[in-house]
Formats: sequence, C-alpha cells, structure tokens
Amino acid sequence: MKPLYKGKYLARAADGTADLNAALALRSRCFGVAGGAQDVFDATAIHVLVHEATSGVLVCTYRLMAQSGAGLCNSYAAQFYDLSALARFDGPMLELGRFCVDPARHDPDIVRIAWAALTAYVDAARVQLLFGCASFAGIDPDAYLDCFALLKARHLAPPSWRPKIKAEDVFRYAARLRRAPDPRKAHAEMPPLLRTYLMMGGWVSDHAVVDRQMGTLHVFTGLEIGAIPESRKRLLRALV
Repeated sequence: MKPLYKGKYLARAADGTADLNAALALRSRCFGVAGGAQDVFDATAIHVLVHEATSGVLVCTYRLMAQSGAGLCNSYAAQFYDLSALARFDGPMLELGRFCVDPARHDPDIVRIAWAALTAYVDAARVQLLFGCASFAGIDPDAYLDCFALLKARHLAPPSWRPKIKAEDVFRYAARLRRAPDPRKAHAEMPPLLRTYLMMGGWVSDHAVVDRQMGTLHVFTGLEIGAIPESRKRLLRALV
C-alpha cells in the first residue's frame, strides 16, 4: 500500500512493532479494552494508520485481511457467524476490522482519507466483496430498536449470502421486531461505519451478536463492490 496524503492527513500501512503498538494504543482508547483487543489476526493483517501529517499523531486505524471462499471459515467474523453460504461467493474478498477514530477528533476528512486508502487497496487487489462486523456501543439492543427495525426493513443480506446464527448470545431482530422504524431516530442510533457501508449499498445479517468481551453488539456487514453506485465510486476514487 502506497502512502496517501490528503489535506492534513497521511494514510499508510503499518511498518514494524512500533506502528502496531501505536495502533493497539488507539484501539484501547476507542474500545475501552486493555491491549487494544489484540488477537491472533493482528499478526497477519495489514494495519492501516492515518496520521496528522504535521504532528505525526495517530488519529485513525483499521486492519485488512484478504479472504477467499475456501478460507472464509478462518476469518475473524467466522468466529461469530456461520458464513457457509457466503463461502460460495466467487471472487476475492477483504475483511475490514477494528476500525476506529480517535474519539477526540471530529474532522470528517479523517474518515474520508481512511476510505480513500481502502478504495486504493480494493482496486489494486481487485476485491469483489468487503465485509466485517459493524459494532454498536454497549450490549443493550433496546437502545437501538429503531436502527434494527430499519436494518430489517431495508438492508438485510440477500438470502443467497445471508449469515446464519453461530454465536450463543444473539439478538434476532429480524425475527422479533414488528415495529416500523423512525428513520430519523434510526440514523441517529446508527454507527458511522455502518452508515457508510449502507450508503454504498451494503447489507447486514438478520441478527446482532452480543460481544461481552468487547462490550458491543455487532452485525455482519457485507458490501459487494460491483453494487456500489458509479457516482459513489467516482467520489471515492477522486480522493486517491
């Protein structure tokens, strides 16, 4: 991955232990989990860092892991979801995880350059499906009922790719909710990363996993690159 400069920021791939430790420190602050929720996947992932160019301060990080249908069972998401249907997907896949932005920073250009760097990687690797786990803060689904109702109404995965239940502790919102969503409340409740996925045509699992270790709820989220509107692709590539 080539370094990418945009405005005040620089996005680049981590290089060595010091960079990984910086990413873990930021993850610790964002997720409130000691050690930055480090796991076995960190050793082989590509870690992307977004710095403030002048000060060198790290403001955003995420990790990328190339996947294929045959090896999908070894992905991070496969710990929580039965991905046997998606294993039939024909084309290179990329798992996006541990996406976080320094909570003290609110500059939208941070997320823009993060997605620009991701777009450059997706194009170079000819990725056909981007996926990951989009997290909600806390483990109480009642705080997000309008959002879950909106996901059920508009954004469920196609049946051909839909993940099945694997985790023991889940909230089966598609089966349980009968309410019509309040769109304004739903968008206010929605995590920014999930909102970005959905704006590009992404889809989600029909249930949320209760992850007590991370203190979050999360839904499996997929984005077929070929389904992204051309206007949105042009905007993303214009930043590269």
